[in-house]
Amino acid sequence: MADYTFTFMGTAAGCGVPSFFCDCPACEEARNNPKLARGDCGAMVRKIGNNGVQSSLAIDTPPDARHQLLREGIKQVDEILFTHCHFDHIGGLGEYEYLVQLKRAGEKLPIYASPEALQGIVGEFHYMDYCLDFHSLEPFDSHIFDGVKYTALPVTHAPGTYGYLIETNNTRLFYASDTGPLPPETTERIHGVDILAMDATFWKRNWNPNDHHSIQECIAEGFSLDAKKIYLTHMCMHYDEPITYAQLIEYLKQYDGRVEPAMDGLTISI
Repeated sequence: MADYTFTFMGTAAGCGVPSFFCDCPACEEARNNPKLARGDCGAMVRKIGNNGVQSSLAIDTPPDARHQLLREGIKQVDEILFTHCHFDHIGGLGEYEYLVQLKRAGEKLPIYASPEALQGIVGEFHYMDYCLDFHSLEPFDSHIFDGVKYTALPVTHAPGTYGYLIETNNTRLFYASDTGPLPPETTERIHGVDILAMDATFWKRNWNPNDHHSIQECIAEGFSLDAKKIYLTHMCMHYDEPITYAQLIEYLKQYDGRVEPAMDGLTISI
């Protein structure tokens, strides 16, 4: 019987950690310990069989996709789902052009997204339309790939932004890298999930409360959803006041392991 894994390919907000322009304590901590560095958000779901990886589905293609794929030893991606079309989530799509030409022998790579996101992706990567197979997902549509069900659930961010409810025989996981407070119709679908991986951009003061969560808001909403495990992702670590990883770990001790900061490369079984 096959198993499935979910990997956080990147866990930072758009500026990354460390940011090239920033000397805050969080960025200095990551410079001194590269294991604490964070790239732009993306995820990978893999099916693992007796002979190794059988299939891989990417969620978003951040600008540093090539480095993330090399780090994880991923040599094949079969499909891509997009949450939305902001640069930090689509900027690495060009890395996949030669995958189609050289490894897929010209077979187009299927990509799935909302109509709004597809419009943005086509506008940015119009020169790749020959190698991409576009599929539109309407709100609450489900897509099944290699035994895993992905349901596109609206979130509060840019128009056409989705979080994905990812369901295997063993696990219900909701991944929403960019969102403010979740819409009621989405919370109804995900109440009681086994794993919630959600936007936790800000520490304390939230600069964009309609589009993002603070760490504190992510945890509060996760508890209201009765999520069994909460992973913080899309973390900036710089604003409103910087917080180092060491400080964050100390803060999260009060939750007795129920809440953890996602790390680049963290892989969990689902």
